[in-house]
Amino acid sequence: MESFHATTIVSVRRGGRVVIGGDGQVTLGNTIMKANARKLRRLGKGDVLAGFA
Repeated sequence: MESFHATTIVSVRRGGRVVIGGDGQVTLGNTIMKANARKLRRLGKGDVLAGFA
């Protein structure tokens, strides 16, 4: 069985503001398993942004 591989979560901080983004695709080898995964989440009371690869 093929193993899962990570993706890239990108964040930029400029002028006291932050933007974070990532793709929504989950693959297993060359097969797309899910095209709309939520890889970005707000944690706590919304004060923390987390990216999951």
